[in-house]
Amino acid sequence: MIKNKTWNQHVVKKENKSLVLETIRACSPISRAAIASKTGLNKGTVSSLVSDLLEEQLLYESGPGESSGGRRPVMLLFNQVAGHSIGIDLGVNYLLGVLTDLDGNICLEKRVKFSDLTYEEIEEQLYAIIDFLIDDAPPSPYGIIGIGVGVPGTVNKSGEILLAPNLGWKNVDLKSILEERYDLPVIIENEANAGAYGEKKFGVGRDYNQIVYVSVGIGIGVGLILNGELYKGNNGFSGELGHMTIDVGGTKCRCGNDGCWELYASEQALIRNSKEINPSLFHTQEPTLESLISHAEEGDSEAIGLFRQIGDYLGVGINNIIHAFNPEQVIIGNRMAYAQDWLTEPLQDRIQRKTLWFQQNDLEINFSQLSTHSSALGIAAFSVENFLLTI
Repeated sequence: MIKNKTWNQHVVKKENKSLVLETIRACSPISRAAIASKTGLNKGTVSSLVSDLLEEQLLYESGPGESSGGRRPVMLLFNQVAGHSIGIDLGVNYLLGVLTDLDGNICLEKRVKFSDLTYEEIEEQLYAIIDFLIDDAPPSPYGIIGIGVGVPGTVNKSGEILLAPNLGWKNVDLKSILEERYDLPVIIENEANAGAYGEKKFGVGRDYNQIVYVSVGIGIGVGLILNGELYKGNNGFSGELGHMTIDVGGTKCRCGNDGCWELYASEQALIRNSKEINPSLFHTQEPTLESLISHAEEGDSEAIGLFRQIGDYLGVGINNIIHAFNPEQVIIGNRMAYAQDWLTEPLQDRIQRKTLWFQQNDLEINFSQLSTHSSALGIAAFSVENFLLTI
C-alpha cells in the first residue's frame, strides 16, 4: 500500500510539474504567485516545483516585475535554449531539415533537392542533413533532444512507414534505423499531420480549432485538427485524402486506385499538364514548379492557365472535405502555396459555386504562413513536447 501511495505521489508531482512548466511557457515572464493563481496549486507546491525546474535549467529568473503593493516579485522565464530539436520534412523531391530551440524558433536549416533517388540514396542525404544540424548546433544543457521526420506516406502508431507511393517505399522502419544510428528519440509522422500541427502551433492556424491542412507537393496529403487536437484515426491512417477518387475510371495512381485527387491537383499534375499543353514552352529544360511560377510572373497566359486549372481541381477536393468535416479553416500548404496568386481565384470560385451555402458560413480558406516549413516545424515540436513530458 505504501508503495502504491508513493507511486501515486510521484505521478501527481510529475503532472503538477508539467502544469507549472506549461504555464510558464505560455505566460512568461510570470511570478510564482501568478503561477499559483493560474494553476490552482498552493504557493508552497509551486515554489518547490519551480526550484526543481530552475535546477534542471529549464527556467531562469529575471529582474523584479511590477508590484501591486509590497515587494516586487522575481519573474520566471522558460529557458528555450536549454535544448534543441531536429525536424525533417522528407519530400518526394527534396529534404528540408531545421534545428529549433524548445520554442520552435529556427536556429539552423538545410535543404537539398533531388530527383528519382533510390531509398539508399535518400537515406544518405538524410544522414548528411542530420549530421550537419547536430555538428553545428549551439551548445546547450540538454543538447539534441530528439529527431522528427515527416514523410509523404502512411505511418502506423509505431512509426513504421507502411506505404509512401510517390517514393516507392513500403514497410520501411526508418524510426529504428535512425534511433540506432543517433541514439536519440525519433518520431516518424505523416508530413501532412506534422504540417497541420505546425500551422496550428506556429502559423496561420493558431486561432482555430477545426482545421483542414492540405499539403500540396508532388502528391497531396491532408492533416486534420479537430477540436484543437491532431486527429489520426483508429490506427493512425487518417488524412489520406489525396487518394480519394474524384474521377471514377480516371488515371491509375501509384497507390493502386484510379482517379485520385492528387493526380489532378498536385505538382505532378502541373508538370504533366505543362508537357501536354505546350511541350516546347520549356525548350530543352524539364518543367518545374519554379520555372512555371517564373513564367506566370512574366504574364505567360499558358502558365497562368495551368495554375488556374490546378486551383480549380484543388477546389473539387476541398469542397468534398468541407462537406465531410465542416471546418473553421482550410489551409493550403507545402510547395504549391508559392503559387497562391494564381490558385486563389479559381479555388474560391469552385467553393462558392459548389459548396453548400451553410457550409461556407464562418469558413476561412488560407494559404500557409510557414510555406514549406510547416511539416519540419510541426515534427520538431512533437519531439520537444515528448522531451518535456519526460522531465
